Amino acid sequence: MLWNGLSVVGPVTRGGGRIAVDRRAERSCRVHGSIAISSRVAIRGVSHAFSSGGPVLQDIDLVIEAGSFVALLGPSGCGKSTLLRFISGLDVPASGSIALSPGADEVQPSARTKLSFVFQDAQLLPWRSVLDNVALPLELQGLSRAESRERARGPLAEVELSDVHARFPDQLSGGMRMRVSIARALVTEPSVLLLDEPFAALDELTRQRLDERLRKLWQTRRMTVIFVTHALAEAAFLAERALVMSRRPGRIVLDHTLELPLDRPLDLRTNVDFVAQTALLYRALQQHGALDDAAHAPPGGGA
Repeated sequence: MLWNGLSVVGPVTRGGGRIAVDRRAERSCRVHGSIAISSRVAIRGVSHAFSSGGPVLQDIDLVIEAGSFVALLGPSGCGKSTLLRFISGLDVPASGSIALSPGADEVQPSARTKLSFVFQDAQLLPWRSVLDNVALPLELQGLSRAESRERARGPLAEVELSDVHARFPDQLSGGMRMRVSIARALVTEPSVLLLDEPFAALDELTRQRLDERLRKLWQTRRMTVIFVTHALAEAAFLAERALVMSRRPGRIVLDHTLELPLDRPLDLRTNVDFVAQTALLYRALQQHGALDDAAHAPPGGGA
């Protein structure tokens, strides 16, 4: 398994929970001459408790359709990051099930369901160049260094960093390092892309530019995207659908389809409809105590 370029193939079972991969059908589109697959994520009755910190998730029932972009919001410690780890297969819930199944638009029985996970830290290897960092997941899958580097050039171009391919991480800005991390996640052509507050440490202008790039990448590739954030405007700008969670133990308290256009320029954030959508998310968080979450944040994590 890789932190970026994580692949999951076949069922995994541990403890009381189950994570399964179904390969009966595929939803696909052409991306740079290759097939990009998107997967449906079905979460049924997922609950979990940490031995040291008590319950973190409670009765999560959720279906995320193939090719959709979903933002996950909620107070600190409500289990957002824990849920992403369950979807990725890095951990397994105490109860309930998570099934990854291809979309039903096209049939491609030989296709593999793949996931990539992007974290707050870019996690680049300092001794490898930008191009070699992006190529790393392919090398770990057994491809030659030459083929891995050649295939890495496409995702690097998609994040507009071809001109810095020979640089090293310490020669890049924070925003550029995150773009390299996203390119590395895309190099395996994932069907599901998980992002856990990847832009949280960046300044607001850089963050907005990266939001715009990520949205365009999703429109081109149409993989399934699940994006954890605390930023209401970021969630509204990026996603088709926003899920708001309660305080710990986390439950889904709002499932909202964002009423915004498909194309979203940066100045959309000043539009009255955008402000209204952001306000709706704010009210849901307010009603469920998220705005005073600092007083309720658990010591054991579980963001």
